[in-house]
Amino acid sequence: MQLGVEVFLEKYVTQFQGKRIGLLTNLTGVNQQLESTIDLFFHHKNIQLTTLFGPEHGLRGEVKEGEWIDSTIDSYTGLPVYSLYNKDKKPNPNMLKDVDVVFCDLQDIGSRYYTFIYTLANMMRLCSDQGKQVVVLDRPNPINGIDVEGNCVQTGFTSFVGKYPIPIRHGFTIGEIATLFNDEFQIKCDLEVIHMEGWSRTDYFSDTDLLWVSPTPNTTGIDMCLLYPGTCLIEGTNLSEGRGTTKPFEVVGAPFINGRQLADEMNQLNLAGVLFRPTVFKPYTSKHANKVCEGVALHITDRNHLQPVQIGVRLLEVIFTRYPEQAQFIRSADFNNRYFIDLLAGTDELRKQLLTQNIAPFIQQMKHDTQAFLRIREAYLLYH
Repeated sequence: MQLGVEVFLEKYVTQFQGKRIGLLTNLTGVNQQLESTIDLFFHHKNIQLTTLFGPEHGLRGEVKEGEWIDSTIDSYTGLPVYSLYNKDKKPNPNMLKDVDVVFCDLQDIGSRYYTFIYTLANMMRLCSDQGKQVVVLDRPNPINGIDVEGNCVQTGFTSFVGKYPIPIRHGFTIGEIATLFNDEFQIKCDLEVIHMEGWSRTDYFSDTDLLWVSPTPNTTGIDMCLLYPGTCLIEGTNLSEGRGTTKPFEVVGAPFINGRQLADEMNQLNLAGVLFRPTVFKPYTSKHANKVCEGVALHITDRNHLQPVQIGVRLLEVIFTRYPEQAQFIRSADFNNRYFIDLLAGTDELRKQLLTQNIAPFIQQMKHDTQAFLRIREAYLLYH
C-alpha cells in the first residue's frame, strides 16, 4: 500500500510548485521508511515549505495531554511552529500570512474524543475564511474503517473532545472525516484529500506493513486504540484509566476496588471479544499517583466482535453499582468545571443513568444514533 504522503510525492507534487506550503503534522507524519514528512517537504526541490503547525502534544510529541503549547521555532528546519493547541485551541489569521496551502499529515486513532480531528477542522474553517486550500494526506484508521459504535454528541455538550455529532467510534480515515466535517457542518473550505492506495476498510493497522508510531504518549499500540473508545470514558471519573502505567486505557482500577470481584462480575457479562483479569497497579502520575490500585486488565480475544463503547459503559455500570459511595464523577477545570464524562459521552444521560443504575436507555440510544449516522456516513467513504 501507499500512504497519502507517498502518493502525493509520487504523483501530485508538481501541481503545488510555487505555492507556499504550511504543514500540520507531528511525529506520526512519516512515510513507510519512517522518514519525516517535514524533512521530505523541507528538502524537496518542488516544495516551498514555509510554516509548521502542531496539534495537542506538540510537533514532536513531547508534551503531555491537556497542556497548552506555545508557538516556537523548529530547531531542525528553522521554520516557525504555530501551536494549534493553544489557549484558544484554534489558529488565527496571522498564522497563515506566509501560507497558500495547508497540508495535514496526522495519524488519527478512530475515536471521537481524539483532538487531532478537531484541530484539523478548526484549520479548515480558518482556511475557508481566508481563501486558503487544505490538502489532507490520508492515513489508515488503525481500528478499521468498517465498525461504528456509540451515541452522537447532543446540543449543549460539544467540546474539544466532541465538537460535532458523530459516534464515539466513527469508522473513518482522517481524510474521510475531513470531507464529512467540510460538507455536513458547513465549513466549506477548498479541500482535497490525497487518497491512500492499497488500503481496505477491513484492515486493522496490524494488517498493513506499516510501522506503528505512537501519536501521543499514552497511545501505546493497537489494543489500546481498540479499547480507547470505551475506556476513555473512565477519564470522567475518579477511577484510574491506567495513565501513569505501561498499559494506559487497558487497565482500570482504584484503591477502593476489589479486583477479583470486579473481574468475576465483568466476565459473567460475557461481553464479546474481551476477557477481564484481576490486576494490581500503581500509577506513577495522574489519578491515584503512587497509590496501589486494584482493578481489571482488559484482554482482547476477538477484535472483530469487540464493542469497546459498550464494554466501557458496562464497566462503569458495574463499578458504580458496587461502589456507589466511593466511585465519583469529576469536573474539569479545562472545560468550565463541567462534568468531564458529560463531554466525553456527549450527553449527561450516561452519568444520570449510572447514578440510577439503569443504563439500558443509553445503550439503546447508542444503537439508534449509530444506525442513523451510518446512513449519513455512506456518502463520505473514499475507500470500499
